[in-house]
Amino acid sequence: MKLFKGLALGAAVLALTATAQAQTRVTYKSAKTGTSYYQMAVQAAEAIKAASNGEIIVTVEESQGSVQNVMEASVRPGNYMFTTPPALVPLAQEGKAMFEGRANPRFDEIRALFPIPSLTMHFVTRVDANVAGFEDLKGKKILIGKGSFGAREGAKYLDLFGVKDDVELANVELSNAVSALKNGQIDGFVTSGSYPAPNVIEAAASVDVDIMSLSDDEIAQTKRTRIVIPAGTYTGQDADVATTSLPVVAYTTTQMDDDTAYAVTKSFWEEKAKLAKEAPWWAAVDPAMLELNTTKLHPGALRYYDEAGVAVPDSLR
Repeated sequence: MKLFKGLALGAAVLALTATAQAQTRVTYKSAKTGTSYYQMAVQAAEAIKAASNGEIIVTVEESQGSVQNVMEASVRPGNYMFTTPPALVPLAQEGKAMFEGRANPRFDEIRALFPIPSLTMHFVTRVDANVAGFEDLKGKKILIGKGSFGAREGAKYLDLFGVKDDVELANVELSNAVSALKNGQIDGFVTSGSYPAPNVIEAAASVDVDIMSLSDDEIAQTKRTRIVIPAGTYTGQDADVATTSLPVVAYTTTQMDDDTAYAVTKSFWEEKAKLAKEAPWWAAVDPAMLELNTTKLHPGALRYYDEAGVAVPDSLR
């Protein structure tokens, strides 16, 4: 009897070991906890696990931002996955801007997998402020926040369109934007995030708001990517809103083997429709967004796109 028990126990241990060995583990460096991009990382990780029948386990790690994500690509071994705007990768490879003096040959090993929702600029104002364009911001009190991409872009646009000196900037944290708008402390706020942005949803549900639409000429002057927030995205939004965006892409390095990169990419796209039903910001993600990337695709990811019949620019092959 003891012999049979021993054999059964041994078989169970072997089965567990085989299961553990069959699983592929991936580390996904995303953003600060509590942000929409951290939520996206968790959603994508769960989708990849589901589509791979549990064969790929993605562990999400908090990050302080895109620069940290790229920097860690130079030291992380194995299946390291991270997100960043496409423009940062060539800067790292060339040792420029925020990567000056921090160049590393391993930055050349960075490869793209798939796009994720873009950072989308929102210029949100109270309806009674009567703001239809940048000229109408003159004399208004606007909150743009500090230190974020949205704050930098907001300040850039106010300067670019000649209203910088005529707008009063509110000294309030962006996290208090909705309450400040409701209480009449500000006329509007500027925020960036994948649409639908939680703070804009809350604002639109609390007070009548307008979301400013930019002209094609204005968008061209910003040198950012045009994006359209569809009508009905927010309460009271009856028309499409044209604005600017900063693409964001999921990357890995050549240390990830081809089969894993293929499986991760395939699993993401197979679950994308389901992701969009659960979180609307995924609806805007489309294979055509690959063209916004400037870094070559991982060979495993490229294999998936070729099999799926996705048009891939020669520069990404």
